[in-house]
Amino acid sequence: MRRFPELDIDTIRATRDALHAYARVPGDLLKLQRPRRKHWWHASLRPSLTGLTTDVIHGRVDYEIELNLRDSAFCARTATGGQLHEALHGQPAAELALKLSNFLESEGATGRDAAAGAADRFPDYSQYAAAKLGQAFSAAAGAMAGFRAGIREETSPIQLWPHHFDLSMIWLPGAKIPGEDPADEEHSDKQMNFGFVFGDEGIDEPYFYVTAHPLPEELTAVELPAGTVWKSDGFSGAVLLYKDLLAMDDPAAYLQGLWSRLYAAGRVYLKTDETRERA
Repeated sequence: MRRFPELDIDTIRATRDALHAYARVPGDLLKLQRPRRKHWWHASLRPSLTGLTTDVIHGRVDYEIELNLRDSAFCARTATGGQLHEALHGQPAAELALKLSNFLESEGATGRDAAAGAADRFPDYSQYAAAKLGQAFSAAAGAMAGFRAGIREETSPIQLWPHHFDLSMIWLPGAKIPGEDPADEEHSDKQMNFGFVFGDEGIDEPYFYVTAHPLPEELTAVELPAGTVWKSDGFSGAVLLYKDLLAMDDPAAYLQGLWSRLYAAGRVYLKTDETRERA
Protein backbone atom coordinates (compact mmCIF):
# COMPACT_ATOMS: atom_id res chain seq x y z
CA MET A 1 0.00 0.00 0.00
CA ARG A 2 1.41 3.39 -1.01
CA ARG A 3 1.95 5.51 2.12
CA PHE A 4 0.48 8.99 2.45
CA PRO A 5 2.44 11.08 5.00
CA GLU A 6 0.86 13.13 7.77
CA LEU A 7 0.52 16.80 6.78
CA ASP A 8 -0.25 19.57 9.26
CA ILE A 9 -1.34 22.75 7.47
CA ASP A 10 0.19 25.06 10.09
CA THR A 11 3.53 23.30 9.60
CA ILE A 12 3.52 23.17 5.80
CA ARG A 13 1.81 26.46 4.87
CA ALA A 14 4.94 28.64 4.49
CA THR A 15 6.81 25.90 2.65
CA ARG A 16 3.81 25.23 0.40
CA ASP A 17 3.66 28.92 -0.55
CA ALA A 18 7.40 29.02 -1.25
CA LEU A 19 7.32 25.93 -3.45
CA HIS A 20 4.30 27.32 -5.27
CA ALA A 21 6.33 30.44 -6.13
CA TYR A 22 9.35 28.34 -7.15
CA ALA A 23 7.23 26.11 -9.41
CA ARG A 24 6.06 29.15 -11.35
CA VAL A 25 9.60 29.89 -12.53
CA PRO A 26 9.91 26.83 -14.82
CA GLY A 27 6.17 26.99 -15.49
CA ASP A 28 6.45 30.47 -17.00
CA LEU A 29 9.40 29.32 -19.07
CA LEU A 30 7.48 26.33 -20.43
CA LYS A 31 4.70 28.57 -21.75
CA LEU A 32 7.23 30.29 -23.98
CA GLN A 33 9.73 27.58 -24.83
CA ARG A 34 7.67 24.43 -25.41
CA PRO A 35 5.38 23.89 -28.44
CA ARG A 36 1.76 24.44 -27.50
CA ARG A 37 -0.40 21.45 -26.60
CA LYS A 38 -4.13 21.50 -26.05
CA HIS A 39 -5.42 22.32 -22.57
CA TRP A 40 -2.06 23.96 -21.77
CA TRP A 41 -0.40 20.58 -21.22
CA HIS A 42 2.86 22.11 -22.49
CA ALA A 43 2.99 24.49 -19.50
CA SER A 44 2.75 21.94 -16.68
CA LEU A 45 5.36 20.10 -14.64
CA ARG A 46 5.60 16.32 -14.20
CA PRO A 47 6.27 14.22 -11.08
CA SER A 48 9.85 12.95 -10.81
CA LEU A 49 11.67 10.64 -8.42
CA THR A 50 12.61 13.56 -6.19
CA GLY A 51 9.90 16.14 -6.88
CA LEU A 52 8.81 17.90 -10.06
CA THR A 53 10.41 18.22 -13.48
CA THR A 54 9.88 19.97 -16.80
CA ASP A 55 11.13 16.89 -18.64
CA VAL A 56 13.41 17.75 -21.57
CA ILE A 57 12.89 21.17 -23.16
CA HIS A 58 14.20 21.10 -26.72
CA GLY A 59 15.97 24.09 -28.24
CA ARG A 60 19.39 25.23 -29.37
CA VAL A 61 20.63 23.28 -26.37
CA ASP A 62 18.28 20.78 -24.73
CA TYR A 63 17.81 21.18 -20.99
CA GLU A 64 15.70 20.08 -18.04
CA ILE A 65 14.66 21.85 -14.84
CA GLU A 66 13.79 20.05 -11.62
CA LEU A 67 12.30 21.23 -8.35
CA ASN A 68 13.80 18.71 -5.96
CA LEU A 69 11.50 18.49 -2.93
CA ARG A 70 13.35 15.60 -1.29
CA ASP A 71 16.62 17.53 -1.00
CA SER A 72 15.25 21.10 -1.25
CA ALA A 73 17.11 22.11 -4.39
CA PHE A 74 16.35 23.97 -7.61
CA CYS A 75 18.27 22.21 -10.38
CA ALA A 76 18.84 22.48 -14.12
CA ARG A 77 21.04 20.52 -16.49
CA THR A 78 21.80 20.71 -20.17
CA ALA A 79 22.55 18.13 -22.83
CA THR A 80 26.09 19.54 -23.03
CA GLY A 81 26.81 18.68 -19.39
CA GLY A 82 26.14 21.99 -17.64
CA GLN A 83 24.51 21.86 -14.22
CA LEU A 84 22.86 24.35 -11.90
CA HIS A 85 22.15 23.43 -8.27
CA GLU A 86 20.66 25.98 -5.88
CA ALA A 87 19.72 24.98 -2.33
CA LEU A 88 16.24 26.11 -1.35
CA HIS A 89 16.00 28.01 1.94
CA GLY A 90 13.12 30.43 1.46
CA GLN A 91 14.82 32.83 -0.95
CA PRO A 92 12.70 34.88 -3.43
CA ALA A 93 11.60 33.07 -6.58
CA ALA A 94 12.97 36.04 -8.53
CA GLU A 95 16.45 35.16 -7.29
CA LEU A 96 16.14 31.61 -8.62
CA ALA A 97 14.71 32.87 -11.91
CA LEU A 98 17.67 35.19 -12.47
CA LYS A 99 20.20 32.45 -11.72
CA LEU A 100 18.36 30.09 -14.06
CA SER A 101 18.31 32.71 -16.81
CA ASN A 102 22.04 33.38 -16.47
CA PHE A 103 22.80 29.66 -16.42
CA LEU A 104 20.80 28.93 -19.57
CA GLU A 105 22.36 31.88 -21.38
CA SER A 106 25.85 30.68 -20.42
CA GLU A 107 25.05 27.22 -21.78
CA GLY A 108 23.78 28.54 -25.10
CA ALA A 109 20.14 27.78 -24.34
CA THR A 110 17.40 30.39 -24.46
CA GLY A 111 17.28 31.86 -20.99
CA ARG A 112 16.10 35.45 -21.29
CA ASP A 113 12.48 34.44 -20.61
CA ALA A 114 13.36 32.85 -17.26
CA ALA A 115 14.00 36.18 -15.51
CA ALA A 116 10.67 36.33 -13.68
CA GLY A 117 9.29 35.31 -10.32
CA ALA A 118 8.10 37.00 -7.16
CA ALA A 119 10.37 38.97 -4.82
CA ASP A 120 8.84 37.72 -1.55
CA ARG A 121 11.02 35.81 0.90
CA PHE A 122 9.81 32.80 2.88
CA PRO A 123 11.70 32.85 6.20
CA ASP A 124 9.69 29.93 7.62
CA TYR A 125 10.58 27.59 4.74
CA SER A 126 11.31 24.07 6.04
CA GLN A 127 13.31 21.41 4.21
CA TYR A 128 11.55 18.78 6.32
CA ALA A 129 8.13 20.09 5.26
CA ALA A 130 9.23 20.19 1.61
CA ALA A 131 10.20 16.53 1.78
CA LYS A 132 6.80 15.70 3.29
CA LEU A 133 5.05 17.55 0.48
CA GLY A 134 7.15 15.64 -2.02
CA GLN A 135 6.11 12.34 -0.43
CA ALA A 136 2.45 13.35 -0.64
CA PHE A 137 2.81 14.32 -4.30
CA SER A 138 4.47 10.98 -5.01
CA ALA A 139 1.72 9.03 -3.25
CA ALA A 140 -1.03 10.96 -5.05
CA ALA A 141 0.70 10.60 -8.43
CA GLY A 142 1.09 6.85 -7.88
CA ALA A 143 -2.61 6.50 -7.11
CA MET A 144 -3.48 8.56 -10.19
CA ALA A 145 -1.23 6.41 -12.38
CA GLY A 146 -3.02 3.25 -11.27
CA PHE A 147 -6.43 4.83 -11.86
CA ARG A 148 -5.42 6.29 -15.23
CA ALA A 149 -4.27 2.87 -16.48
CA GLY A 150 -7.85 1.64 -16.44
CA ILE A 151 -9.32 4.49 -18.49
CA ARG A 152 -10.11 3.66 -22.11
CA GLU A 153 -10.46 7.18 -23.47
CA GLU A 154 -7.89 9.99 -23.78
CA THR A 155 -6.27 11.33 -20.62
CA SER A 156 -3.83 14.12 -19.91
CA PRO A 157 -0.41 13.52 -18.40
CA ILE A 158 -0.33 13.43 -14.60
CA GLN A 159 0.83 16.99 -14.16
CA LEU A 160 1.44 19.81 -11.72
CA TRP A 161 -0.12 23.15 -12.58
CA PRO A 162 2.31 25.88 -11.43
CA HIS A 163 -0.35 28.60 -11.28
CA HIS A 164 -2.49 26.72 -8.70
CA PHE A 165 0.12 24.23 -7.44
CA ASP A 166 -2.22 21.28 -7.86
CA LEU A 167 -1.52 17.80 -9.17
CA SER A 168 -4.05 16.84 -11.82
CA MET A 169 -5.14 14.24 -14.35
CA ILE A 170 -7.82 15.15 -16.90
CA TRP A 171 -10.08 12.62 -18.60
CA LEU A 172 -11.52 13.50 -22.02
CA PRO A 173 -14.53 11.34 -22.96
CA GLY A 174 -14.37 12.54 -26.57
CA ALA A 175 -17.52 14.66 -26.65
CA LYS A 176 -17.97 18.37 -27.39
CA ILE A 177 -20.19 20.88 -25.61
CA PRO A 178 -22.98 22.07 -27.93
CA GLY A 179 -22.73 25.75 -28.81
CA GLU A 180 -19.03 26.10 -28.04
CA ASP A 181 -16.38 26.69 -30.71
CA PRO A 182 -14.86 23.22 -31.39
CA ALA A 183 -11.49 24.86 -32.12
CA ASP A 184 -11.40 26.21 -28.55
CA GLU A 185 -10.76 22.87 -26.86
CA GLU A 186 -10.36 24.39 -23.40
CA HIS A 187 -14.02 25.41 -23.34
CA SER A 188 -15.58 22.98 -25.83
CA ASP A 189 -14.17 19.62 -24.66
CA LYS A 190 -16.23 17.76 -22.10
CA GLN A 191 -13.85 16.67 -19.35
CA MET A 192 -13.36 15.51 -15.78
CA ASN A 193 -10.45 16.64 -13.62
CA PHE A 194 -9.09 14.44 -10.82
CA GLY A 195 -6.74 16.46 -8.64
CA PHE A 196 -4.88 17.07 -5.39
CA VAL A 197 -3.83 20.40 -3.89
CA PHE A 198 -2.09 21.43 -0.66
CA GLY A 199 -4.70 24.09 0.07
CA ASP A 200 -5.74 27.39 -1.48
CA GLU A 201 -7.87 30.46 -0.81
CA GLY A 202 -11.04 28.39 -0.84
CA ILE A 203 -9.88 25.47 1.34
CA ASP A 204 -6.79 26.21 3.39
CA GLU A 205 -5.68 22.62 3.89
CA PRO A 206 -4.68 19.72 1.60
CA TYR A 207 -7.55 18.11 -0.30
CA PHE A 208 -8.47 15.97 -3.29
CA TYR A 209 -11.08 17.13 -5.79
CA VAL A 210 -13.02 15.89 -8.79
CA THR A 211 -14.65 18.42 -11.12
CA ALA A 212 -16.37 18.19 -14.49
CA HIS A 213 -16.89 20.59 -17.38
CA PRO A 214 -19.79 20.88 -17.77
CA LEU A 215 -21.07 19.51 -14.46
CA PRO A 216 -24.28 17.54 -15.13
CA GLU A 217 -26.89 17.67 -12.36
CA GLU A 218 -27.07 13.88 -12.54
CA LEU A 219 -23.41 13.66 -11.58
CA THR A 220 -23.87 15.68 -8.41
CA ALA A 221 -26.65 13.27 -7.44
CA VAL A 222 -24.19 10.37 -7.34
CA GLU A 223 -23.82 9.07 -3.79
CA LEU A 224 -20.31 9.61 -2.48
CA PRO A 225 -18.51 7.35 0.00
CA ALA A 226 -18.29 8.57 3.59
CA GLY A 227 -15.62 11.26 3.90
CA THR A 228 -16.19 12.88 0.49
CA VAL A 229 -18.75 15.66 -0.07
CA TRP A 230 -20.13 17.69 -2.94
CA LYS A 231 -19.00 21.35 -2.85
CA SER A 232 -20.79 24.20 -4.61
CA ASP A 233 -19.21 27.40 -3.23
CA GLY A 234 -16.07 28.67 -4.96
CA PHE A 235 -16.10 25.75 -7.37
CA SER A 236 -18.43 22.82 -7.91
CA GLY A 237 -17.15 19.30 -7.44
CA ALA A 238 -16.44 16.45 -5.07
CA VAL A 239 -13.98 17.22 -2.24
CA LEU A 240 -12.08 14.89 0.06
CA LEU A 241 -9.94 16.47 2.76
CA TYR A 242 -6.48 14.92 2.99
CA LYS A 243 -6.82 14.43 6.74
CA ASP A 244 -10.02 12.46 6.17
CA LEU A 245 -8.27 10.25 3.62
CA LEU A 246 -5.61 9.40 6.22
CA ALA A 247 -8.35 8.22 8.55
CA MET A 248 -9.30 5.47 6.06
CA ASP A 249 -8.05 1.92 6.62
CA ASP A 250 -6.62 1.84 3.07
CA PRO A 251 -6.25 5.38 1.65
CA ALA A 252 -5.09 4.24 -1.80
CA ALA A 253 -7.98 1.81 -2.17
CA TYR A 254 -10.42 4.51 -1.01
CA LEU A 255 -9.14 6.91 -3.68
CA GLN A 256 -9.35 4.27 -6.40
CA GLY A 257 -12.93 3.51 -5.39
CA LEU A 258 -13.95 7.17 -5.28
CA TRP A 259 -12.39 8.02 -8.63
CA SER A 260 -13.73 4.88 -10.29
CA ARG A 261 -17.26 5.62 -9.07
CA LEU A 262 -17.20 9.16 -10.43
CA TYR A 263 -15.51 8.11 -13.68
CA ALA A 264 -18.20 5.46 -14.25
CA ALA A 265 -20.90 8.09 -13.69
CA GLY A 266 -19.07 10.52 -15.99
CA ARG A 267 -19.02 7.94 -18.79
CA VAL A 268 -22.81 7.96 -18.59
CA TYR A 269 -23.59 11.63 -18.02
CA LEU A 270 -20.81 13.40 -19.95
CA LYS A 271 -20.93 11.43 -23.18
CA THR A 272 -23.13 12.29 -26.13
CA ASP A 273 -25.47 9.68 -27.55
CA GLU A 274 -22.96 9.03 -30.33
CA THR A 275 -20.03 8.41 -27.97
CA ARG A 276 -22.19 6.27 -25.69
CA GLU A 277 -22.91 3.99 -28.63
CA ARG A 278 -19.18 3.61 -29.36
CA ALA A 279 -18.26 2.92 -25.69
